[in-house]
Amino acid sequence: QVQLAESGGGLVQAGGSLRLSCGASGRTFIKYNMGWFRQAPGKEREFVAAITWSGGNTIYADSMKGRFTISRDNAKNTVYLQMNSLKPEDTAIYYCAGELPTSNLHIAVDEYPYWGQGTQVTVSS
Repeated sequence: QVQLAESGGGLVQAGGSLRLSCGASGRTFIKYNMGWFRQAPGKEREFVAAITWSGGNTIYADSMKGRFTISRDNAKNTVYLQMNSLKPEDTAIYYCAGELPTSNLHIAVDEYPYWGQGTQVTVSS
């Protein structure tokens, strides 16, 4: 089992950047595919990006392509989400999540059994 903790959220102006980090406890971090999700007030949790356990494959939600980059450092048990060109509609709580490694990355919330507590990102106009 892996425990996750996000950091790096905050308040940023539109057009700015933030880098979120998700630290994992346990020695088995390398065994998990990792994802980022977000949830805005009154909305369902939605997929942002995911990365395989090796870091060799990534997928993104269409609205994040070209603006967000997911990466990981298995030596540091950490996965990152670099967010550029932020928009007010990116305002949400951002969560990292882990799933046991498969050849296919998943975008559904239900595929990820392990979740962090979330970090708030607020983008002002």
